[in-house]
Amino acid sequence: MNNIARPTDSSTLEPATATSGTVPITVAFGDGIGPEIMKASLDVLLAGGADIAVEPIDIGEKVYLAGQTAGIAPEAWDSLRRTKVFYKAPITTPQGGGFKSLNVTVRKSLGLFANVRPCRTYEPFVASKHSGMDVVIIRENEEDLYAGIEHRQTDEVVQCLKLISRPGCEKIARYAFDYAEAHGRKKVTCFTKDNIMKLTDGLFHKVFEEVGEDYPGIEKEHWIVDIGAAKLADTPEDFDVVVLPNLYGDVLSDVAAQIAGSVGLAPSANIGAAGAMFEAIHGSAPRRAGQDIANPSGLLLAGVMMLSHIGQGRAAERIHNAWLKTMEDGVHTYDIFADGVSTQKVGTLAFAQAIIDRLGEEPVTLAPVRYAENARSFNVPVATTRPPARKELVGIDVFVHWPERDPVPLAAVMQQAENGAYKLAMITNRGVKVWPAGLPETFCTDHWRCRFLAEPGKQFNKAMVVEILNKLTQEGVDFIKTEHLFTFDGEPGFSLGQGQ
Repeated sequence: MNNIARPTDSSTLEPATATSGTVPITVAFGDGIGPEIMKASLDVLLAGGADIAVEPIDIGEKVYLAGQTAGIAPEAWDSLRRTKVFYKAPITTPQGGGFKSLNVTVRKSLGLFANVRPCRTYEPFVASKHSGMDVVIIRENEEDLYAGIEHRQTDEVVQCLKLISRPGCEKIARYAFDYAEAHGRKKVTCFTKDNIMKLTDGLFHKVFEEVGEDYPGIEKEHWIVDIGAAKLADTPEDFDVVVLPNLYGDVLSDVAAQIAGSVGLAPSANIGAAGAMFEAIHGSAPRRAGQDIANPSGLLLAGVMMLSHIGQGRAAERIHNAWLKTMEDGVHTYDIFADGVSTQKVGTLAFAQAIIDRLGEEPVTLAPVRYAENARSFNVPVATTRPPARKELVGIDVFVHWPERDPVPLAAVMQQAENGAYKLAMITNRGVKVWPAGLPETFCTDHWRCRFLAEPGKQFNKAMVVEILNKLTQEGVDFIKTEHLFTFDGEPGFSLGQGQ
């Protein structure tokens, strides 16, 4: 038996006002096409019976250019924390520089750990690679490389830290299984790359397996992410709910949405114990801004998810079915218009009006949707508290800026820091062991990892770390960072070098 207990936390997906009349929601109109598709979506939601009170806020590029380096002002945070429901149009995130992603900032700051992205087909009305596809991607939202902790360390090398925590893994794994139970789905699949990243992705996979033991009625399986992605693109009907770490989930949810029909049709929800955010998965598309041609479907369907979340299932059902009927009738925006299938090419506002005109109608070929009015969602999972492991320091990795390409003279210098309790055990370059007994064919940069380990039977302590660094300073070594090497209950908490 595993020692992960199912949570008893009573916090739920709904805000406190979910069933008590008009619900305040925070709304950001966004950048690029955002203002157009948000107006269209709100028009439909309100016409369809959504009982909401809109609190608009400014975020993103405009706020950043006004001097708020985070892209969001304090009063916007106040609104988000008060309403606990955020309906957000796409915002622009600069590539390669500028302000940090505000999407990531909001998700992490508010603890919105679960990103839910349904990807399904609407054939024959929208062309798809796979007619029966109906997959839900559940992406961990707070960790992984999206921590965004990056450093330039040498002339040639930059790094990005990949952070995976046991509580983060447990929450998202349990959310995926709870989602499957709540929505009548039969299987949860985990994607990782733990054949390479044995500690980080290995933890994600391990916790997935532990949590899955608590759900004997749901099939569980694991795929290495590369072949899993190929399988998802080729035969998505083999998948039901897929749970992934942050980066893989971001990439593959776009892939899944596109092969289902169009990224422009895909909504998403970001769920946490203290609130939720609803958005389209596509970007701000500034080249299409101001032309009244953008498809508002992804944002509108995110709004439908929002209505279900706040207990307004009747309005959600009415709007969703009207949207399906509009798709059936061939009233399409330019991105999905197809001769022989579509009957009318319309702009953003005209598409919204077509949906409004069909409120109260249901699709005939596509299956109508049903939402329970005032339904309570399952509890948001919380991580189990575990007793701390016995942690022992056994060595240190010293990262060095060394312009020469030969590790042998570097090893001779680093060995000057040895004493009888520890010695230089290994040097790697970009993870590959190059000393001792490295291969001359290995390409090396100016960034080296030099590992000191305690000798058998000897103790290693933090005073020795200081001693090593003092000696290296005296030798003129340009060390740039260190990583302490620990064991936990006797198990190494660090990876071997490639080729070691």
